[in-house]
Amino acid sequence: MTSRSGLSRQLVLSMSAMALSVMLLLHVSFYMFYAIAMKLNPSLVSPSVDSWPPTTSEWILIATITLLGLALAVHTATRFSRRVIQPLNSVTESVRRLAHGDLDARAHAEDRSPGEASALVEDFNSMAERLQRMTGELVTWNAAIAHELRTPVTILRGRLQGLAEGVFQPDEALFRSLLAQVEGLSRLIEDLRVLSLADSGHLSLRTETVDLSTEIRATVQLVEPDLRAAQLALDVQLPPACGVECDVARIRQVVIALLENARRYAQPGGLRIRAECDGGEFSLGIEDDGPGIPDEVAAHIFEAFVRGDDSRARHSGGSGLGLAIVRAIVHAHGGRVGCVAAAGGGTRFTLSIPCHAAARPDGLSAPPPAMPAAG
Repeated sequence: MTSRSGLSRQLVLSMSAMALSVMLLLHVSFYMFYAIAMKLNPSLVSPSVDSWPPTTSEWILIATITLLGLALAVHTATRFSRRVIQPLNSVTESVRRLAHGDLDARAHAEDRSPGEASALVEDFNSMAERLQRMTGELVTWNAAIAHELRTPVTILRGRLQGLAEGVFQPDEALFRSLLAQVEGLSRLIEDLRVLSLADSGHLSLRTETVDLSTEIRATVQLVEPDLRAAQLALDVQLPPACGVECDVARIRQVVIALLENARRYAQPGGLRIRAECDGGEFSLGIEDDGPGIPDEVAAHIFEAFVRGDDSRARHSGGSGLGLAIVRAIVHAHGGRVGCVAAAGGGTRFTLSIPCHAAARPDGLSAPPPAMPAAG
């Protein structure tokens, strides 16, 4: 960005230059007029400095100098006002277009526009670009939510209609199937609520100091039967004790989401869970044996509704929000998450959070993520 002087500075300099020019013109013109007149024809000037009224020649000189000064002032003010008004008019027109739904509207400023006007144009364009991007994301977000809701709602409608028409006989298996669909909808709604809170900066945490190694070990034991049923051999190595200030319920949710992701998508083999507490930071890594995630997908894997294998993800019942929840919660703790290729061809998910939550003036525990993310 080129350096531009401020509006107030340009105004002072321009008006000062104009006034100085007028005064110089006045003094030089009078000096030259009287010098020449006294030398060539003294009758052109008044015989005495106290005489009144001025002669015709002096009136002509006064009028000429006044008109020249006025012309100079008008010219200077016109050029300067054009440099100020042009970007403001451009912003006004772009705001009008934006209000009528034209999200491509952008303002323009001349290279010599004052700094404040140029900054206004740049800020408006940044706002318009972000609004356009957020509108596009909102359309994609709404379409994805509608798609995720369609399947369970369709199943519920079909089963209930079959019950009403006598096609299905009411029995325990059917009611359990309906209950499973309702529970899936409840989980989806809760995930969307968490992401909405995180995106708006209102995902508050109830932090306490806990032995996070013990909590993670208990969480792994809770889901271990499902992991073994998926032919995943656990290899857990956790530090003996690690006190971390965190929202333990949210951290359990993160661990369960990462393990559930491995259960759904990792091929049979090893599942290594490693953690360490060093330098005031707790780090956790979960690594599988494959099939791995392409680099172009791994770069966006924590964004909402992103899947490495869409058809397989739908078959496994994933909503595409699990890793979004992981990122939202970890960011709320002031931490970070990552997804990298493992040495053996698998995938390694990592997260790190500070051992002590950083205090924030708004009462939350850490900065929220920029947008919902996913898995």
